[in-house]
Amino acid sequence: MAQQPEIKRIFPAARLAITLFLAAAASAQQRLPLEPFHDTGQSVTPSFEGWFQNPDGTFSILFGYFNRNQKEEVDISLGASNRIEPGGPDRGQPTHFQPGRMWGVFTVTVPKDFGKSKLTWTLVSAGQATAIPASLDSLWELAPFKDATENTPPVVRLPNGGSVQGPRPGTAELTAAAGSPLTLSVAVSDDAKFVPGTRKPKTPPATVTWSKYRGPGSVSFAADRPPVQPDDPQPATGFAGKASTTATFSEPGDYILYLVSNDWTGKGGGGFLCCWTNALVKVSVR
Repeated sequence: MAQQPEIKRIFPAARLAITLFLAAAASAQQRLPLEPFHDTGQSVTPSFEGWFQNPDGTFSILFGYFNRNQKEEVDISLGASNRIEPGGPDRGQPTHFQPGRMWGVFTVTVPKDFGKSKLTWTLVSAGQATAIPASLDSLWELAPFKDATENTPPVVRLPNGGSVQGPRPGTAELTAAAGSPLTLSVAVSDDAKFVPGTRKPKTPPATVTWSKYRGPGSVSFAADRPPVQPDDPQPATGFAGKASTTATFSEPGDYILYLVSNDWTGKGGGGFLCCWTNALVKVSVR
């Protein structure tokens, strides 16, 4: 019988500052060699980012992941190797994983009476299994819609006319033909706030990035990070603009594309887990 990969249960650290402090203390006692980065062949680890309460009293548990490869995109099918339990294996997680650390990609909604229950996301890749538990522990409560400087996430208007703001993904549905480019156009607005006392960034106040989330074939984008063209080059307040690209699908099937819009806080909100916006676009490819 083939030996099953060992499951390593990864418990989230209290906060990034504590992690850095402990790492610094350990390095003062002994210097351990760091594992070199690899382009391919490495595992993907799930990440529990925290949770927040929804207006209806339910809760959203926010997950991301870390693909340790610098170049390799990894596909992990739903099932024993990619499952969230209880209630799974499919709880809306990705099956296609981009290289690097991807912050707060999707949420799982749990009921008002979730209490002290837990969800566990397990991924098996490169012969290694990892499992991350998620709960409503008060230490992990997030404020993803407004940070300490009153900054808020961008608002994204989707191709179907709906809009979304924050990490709980909005959705849209489109159709396409295999091998033919599908136009993806979105409008983005943002409050264009930055940390008080710092110099105003020279980069655009909001960006959009597209990637594959699920699907049977490959997806190629004319530009996976198309520039957001401002509606007004010198607005009195805030920022608004539009971004457009195309996606081409290699074969028919049902796909989901992931769109993330970041403001000046960048990926992961600079470690404060605010303020960005997620969207999932479902595409039925003939």
